[in-house]
Amino acid sequence: MPHFSSAGVDIAYFDIGAGDPVLLIHGFASSKEINWVGPSWTKTLTEAGYRAIGFDHRGHGESEKLYDPALYDTRIMAEDAQRLLAHLGLERADVVGYSMGARVGAQMALHFPQAVRSLILGGLGIHLVDGVGLPQTVADALEAPSLDDVGDPMGRMFRAFADANKADLKALAACIRGSRQVLSREEVGRIFQPVLVAIGTRDQVSGPGQPLVDLLPDGTMLDIPNRDHNPAVGDKVFKAGALEFLKRRP
Repeated sequence: MPHFSSAGVDIAYFDIGAGDPVLLIHGFASSKEINWVGPSWTKTLTEAGYRAIGFDHRGHGESEKLYDPALYDTRIMAEDAQRLLAHLGLERADVVGYSMGARVGAQMALHFPQAVRSLILGGLGIHLVDGVGLPQTVADALEAPSLDDVGDPMGRMFRAFADANKADLKALAACIRGSRQVLSREEVGRIFQPVLVAIGTRDQVSGPGQPLVDLLPDGTMLDIPNRDHNPAVGDKVFKAGALEFLKRRP
């Protein structure tokens, strides 16, 4: 698996296929393989003629583990994404982010607009503006001695997920505490690229999508039927809607 240095932080990535590049940005406590390879996003994109590029966030997967929450600001993680494109000699890409990855993608579109051809925000609606992400109780759950010591249902879910994937719990707790940036309504209004907001109809984490779409100059809503937050990422409706969106964008 190739790696590159993002301002001294070691970041693991994949680069598969040819054609227009699509940068895939995974969610919290996940990885490039869990979010994008396992659910066949890479297969779907490459078979449709796209170049699929994904990376592990700092603190996740095969990338370097950091323990200072300040190093997980989503604006800093957006710099990791932009630097990966530069490392590959790419001026811009279509960007697909899920959950925390969608927050990073939105920061990328705002701060590095020249690098973002279009943007797909999966699993994130109006909470981009009025919600700071997962509750701090998730960080507490990650730092608990064991899963048996966690009573909070959401905390248990993420702790079990992290344990199953042998993740670095201390790094993930730092990430929860550091990646809590929101955008103002005015900032969302400056994201001029075509944006698809894709959310499961049973998602209780993202916040509703249409209010976010209404703030975007060029936003489109995609409902993913009967899916909660985590299962929606691999849903065939999401993949088909993303491909249709990519075909339509300039």
